[in-house]
Amino acid sequence: MFSAASHKSRIIGAVPRSFRRSCVWTTRHLSSKPIGSELEEYSDEVLDDDGEWAGCSRKFMAPLRIAARGPDILVNPLFNKGTAFKSGERDRLRFRGLLPPRVSNLEKQKERILFTVRAEESAIKKNIILEDVHDRNETLYHRILVDHIEEMAPLIYTPTVGQACKEFGTRYRRPRGMYFCEEDRGHMAAMVYNWPASDVHVICVTDGSRILGLGDLGANGMGIPIGKLSLYCAAGGIAPHRVLPVVIDVGTDNEELLHDPFYLGIQQKRTKGPAYYQLVDEFMQAVKFRWPNVLIQFEDFSSDKAQKLLNKYRDEFLCFNDDIQGTGATTLAGVLGALRAKNEDVTNLGNQRILIAGAGSAGIGVATVLRDAMMEQGYSKEDAKNTFFVADEKGLLGKERISELSSEQAMFARDTDGGMSLLDIVKKYKPTTLLGMTAVGGLFKEELIREMAKHCERPIIFPLSNPTTKAECTAEQAFDWTDGKCIFASGSPFDPVEMDDGKVFYPTQCNNMFIFPGLGLGATICGAKKVTDRMLYVAAEALANFVTKEELSQGKVFPHISNIRTVSQKVAVAVIKEAIRDNQASKLHEKDIANLEEFVISKMYDPIYVPLVEKREIML
Repeated sequence: MFSAASHKSRIIGAVPRSFRRSCVWTTRHLSSKPIGSELEEYSDEVLDDDGEWAGCSRKFMAPLRIAARGPDILVNPLFNKGTAFKSGERDRLRFRGLLPPRVSNLEKQKERILFTVRAEESAIKKNIILEDVHDRNETLYHRILVDHIEEMAPLIYTPTVGQACKEFGTRYRRPRGMYFCEEDRGHMAAMVYNWPASDVHVICVTDGSRILGLGDLGANGMGIPIGKLSLYCAAGGIAPHRVLPVVIDVGTDNEELLHDPFYLGIQQKRTKGPAYYQLVDEFMQAVKFRWPNVLIQFEDFSSDKAQKLLNKYRDEFLCFNDDIQGTGATTLAGVLGALRAKNEDVTNLGNQRILIAGAGSAGIGVATVLRDAMMEQGYSKEDAKNTFFVADEKGLLGKERISELSSEQAMFARDTDGGMSLLDIVKKYKPTTLLGMTAVGGLFKEELIREMAKHCERPIIFPLSNPTTKAECTAEQAFDWTDGKCIFASGSPFDPVEMDDGKVFYPTQCNNMFIFPGLGLGATICGAKKVTDRMLYVAAEALANFVTKEELSQGKVFPHISNIRTVSQKVAVAVIKEAIRDNQASKLHEKDIANLEEFVISKMYDPIYVPLVEKREIML
């Protein structure tokens, strides 16, 4: 079944659920039950097999009225269908002769793009091809992502997006998203009205200070919000006219970018202190004023800013930090799945010993979400806290360093053994779980992993840093050094690993895309006012419960990525149920609550072509 968006959201590809694809490549009959022989001619509709309607149905589909006409339509990626415009539309919309005469359809266009992408060997060149499609035809772009998400996700997001960000300035071609900087202070309330869409549901914003494991990329970090929001559309069913990528450009401390003639951001040192927070605050107030119900996702802010911003805005705005909360919820789902794979009850979470390498916003965020989950299961706050061993580049966090730690880090500082190395922690405390969020490639050495496997029959090993070059160890290393006993998931994808005995393990990706699209979908369509900790917990639970026993037996703790839209739907339902319980579901009616799954499906964007008609004013 293909889902759709509500009538109010109709734009290319967002059509009422009562209508289906007008253009498909495989022949399909439309079912009906005629009453009497006089209606037999209406019983089936066979798709055309020749001419410009080949592979398409002529069944009624509600048209979209647009203000644009002529060549303006062809350069608007939300409306453009390229060579799939039928001759009637070419006449009606006044651009006959501006396209090649042979009419195609969505499936044939998709085949052509896939052929071009697959002919390239370089991942970054594949990314460029796909983003070129994104810039000229959003419907075709998102159709490709929806139908081939396993193949395309690594090309539009991690790991390829890291290189795309580094090269952002040299391959910039057209505007996408908004930029806010110090010169815009005092103007932001008006600036937001420059964005043409009046009903934005999701904003993904970064200041470019900590892009993946690559550090400060400044305005080049725009590639991250663009990639994330593509996943919101394809995986979460948010229509593309309802998302907005944003960079808050406060400068950069990256010396290379400060002297790069092609860098497109502000070439000065980063704004810090009160001026920084005042700029961010004006942005937050401006976007909420224009779009009161918008969800704001903080992305790739440096650790010294990320938690402070989240703490300031989380109770007043519908917002969350994906690096802190999204990573935490996704990791929680993976650990719960790992416990199932070990035939342990998921309520045994508080009996684990968890070593986290990395005490930045991601590491502390994961620890916080896992601790809260333990408390949700009935463990005391103190007992939950004592399961954690959090280390940074100086070793195990200890009370003797309390003055230099943030309040969130201090929560996990231990009374003894401060400064202890990872290897010594493993030898003394024998952890059952090892999580890596350091962005230090190869940090988990063979001695460390083998030592862990000595004391734990099936150690849980999650090197979560991105991109692949920053992973703390590879899947092959983890399985080899534990003799195939570990339960493995990683931040970036790895190929299957075949052991000497012929057994094959299929590592899964602990990717936030299993959480944030469904979380955003659920929170926005139900009218939630804030993202609560319990929403993250139920989202993680929904994801963990989606993994089948067969997948667990193969070493997988996350579902196959091809199921991502169904996963997002399940996560959204769980989030909405929690919003209802918390009296936050301001947009829902009784009929919606009666069948939440169908309600969520009906709100999910499906990228298909719909008829276009020019909006005209008739003067009498």
